[in-house]
Amino acid sequence: MNKTADTSRQKPIGRRKGPWAQTEIERIKRLYGIRTDGVIARQLNRSVESVRRMAKRVFSGDARIGPWSAKEVQALKNYLGAASMETVSMILRRTPVEIQRKVKELEGLVKSREWTPEDFQDLKRLYGTRFNSDLVLILGRPEAEIVSKATTLCLSKDKAFQRRSGATGAVKMPRWSPETVKDLKALYPEADNLEIAKTLGRSVKSVVSKAHDLGLKKSPKRLEEMGRENVRIRYDRQTEAQG
Repeated sequence: MNKTADTSRQKPIGRRKGPWAQTEIERIKRLYGIRTDGVIARQLNRSVESVRRMAKRVFSGDARIGPWSAKEVQALKNYLGAASMETVSMILRRTPVEIQRKVKELEGLVKSREWTPEDFQDLKRLYGTRFNSDLVLILGRPEAEIVSKATTLCLSKDKAFQRRSGATGAVKMPRWSPETVKDLKALYPEADNLEIAKTLGRSVKSVVSKAHDLGLKKSPKRLEEMGRENVRIRYDRQTEAQG
């Protein structure tokens, strides 16, 4: 009789306990308020209660008062529509009253203007998981302009976001035909995802999801181009925040 242990019946590894590694703390700083407590807990293999306790320790400190820095305003925009007022208040160490006052100020700054590469990047990153009303404040643009640009960029709301929020208006993509899959395989390594989406008549998210399912990769040359663009955008943001 084979006495080799049946790994399929082994008990799952329990949640981590004890001291937190610096890498775990850095993930709390980066993701808390952006991802749900449950998601972060699963990623770290910690309990939700443990994650919340550590978040309170990480973001503890004296309350901030006085003028907002550009970095703080950018942080506030990052959490709009993703975190509760209580969580935002804890992370920014600002009172809910101050946060509401700053949100009011952002409402007064909404206007039409030229789109920058940074704006495009933020729209692509956030459109699928935020309400349009939050995007208006984050991008400082009228909702009609945001929706129009999202349509041009073949963006759509995430299905998970649709389910959680009860939002409507999801665009149903047609099934991938063998011919379209063949075209995707030919285009994906070198072409921009937006160009592919327009060519195939699909959303960018649909293109990225199908490419992932098929195991498609960007070519080294394309990855290098994307890396240079991302570095430039980060540099521009840092320069703006420091200025």
